[in-house]
Amino acid sequence: MRLAKYLALTGCCSRRAATRFIRDGLVRIGERQANHVDTVTIIDTADGQQCLELIYVNDELVANVEAKAYWLFNKAVGTDSRLLPDLPNSLLHLLPTSPRLYPVGRLDKDSRGLLILTNDGELTHKLMHPDFGHAKTYHVQVDRAFDDAFLSSMAAGVSYKDVVTLPCVMSRLGSDKYQITLTQGLNRQIRRMSQALGFKVIDLKRVSIQSLQLGDLPEGEMRPLSSDELKKLLASVA
Repeated sequence: MRLAKYLALTGCCSRRAATRFIRDGLVRIGERQANHVDTVTIIDTADGQQCLELIYVNDELVANVEAKAYWLFNKAVGTDSRLLPDLPNSLLHLLPTSPRLYPVGRLDKDSRGLLILTNDGELTHKLMHPDFGHAKTYHVQVDRAFDDAFLSSMAAGVSYKDVVTLPCVMSRLGSDKYQITLTQGLNRQIRRMSQALGFKVIDLKRVSIQSLQLGDLPEGEMRPLSSDELKKLLASVA
């Protein structure tokens, strides 16, 4: 297996980051500095996959690939998606020590709702890479009532700073609430789209990613994906 792919599978970093680490000379195989054409030999075990070589990133030994795990988490407002041990409200403090789980993308601290937690680097890459254009749906409340022209403007794409957002799917949930489905993942995109049209977002909740639905999972809790949910999710990104 190619080295960058293997590093992504371990969950220590994304494939892109692995490529950068190899380029910058931060990856070793044994005592030798790794290069981009290196491959590693792995064997299947009951607990996952074991690499026959010792691999180091930033002089830290890379753990073997754990058995794949897929969880759904309902993030509360105030929880920071960054996995920083020194941050009291970091998501890291809510995760189990085993298996090691990582969020697929982020929800900003002021937003809530669905996060996928996994150690599957390939799935993470496919869901996060902008070229794949996967659908994410949100329920949003703004600071005052809006008319249908607002929905049409949002759906057509909004210009702010130096970007114009791609068309999206909009529907009304109430006088000041809407549902939006995006295939982009720009930083604070929904908040900035709304702000560009004169509205302030006061509540933002992600309710689905591709086929996966948040459902009635209580806020702050997590659960493993069912076999049917996982099958549909993997099929949707194949």
